[in-house]
Amino acid sequence: MTNADACRYTKSHEWAASAGDVVTVGVSDHAQKEITDVVFVDLPKVGRKVSKGEAVAVVESVKAAFDIYAPISGEIVAVNGELAKAPGLVNESPQDKGWFFRVKPANAGELGELMDAAAYDKFLKAGGH
Repeated sequence: MTNADACRYTKSHEWAASAGDVVTVGVSDHAQKEITDVVFVDLPKVGRKVSKGEAVAVVESVKAAFDIYAPISGEIVAVNGELAKAPGLVNESPQDKGWFFRVKPANAGELGELMDAAAYDKFLKAGGH
């Protein structure tokens, strides 16, 4: 399981966890509670180059569709194929089995620009949506 305290977070509620030269991306527990009942996930293609802040995936729930944004720039090197068969993993295990994609960073410094867990918690308590 990805340690929530070791993750970096965006204001759009994505998390990013670095392991070696690859960053795994998913949505926070807060986000999955807002989305509720995920029924479909549209993932990016491996090899796609993405820019920080770019919409790269879509999550559909029973009530709406939500864009998932790249927290950093880089190249998509893996996607979580399990989400095609079991999109509910986003709700059940948002920071473990429900990850979306992995990025090889173009600029490792971008990860440091994201909020740490304490700053993200403060952002949420201040009404961050």
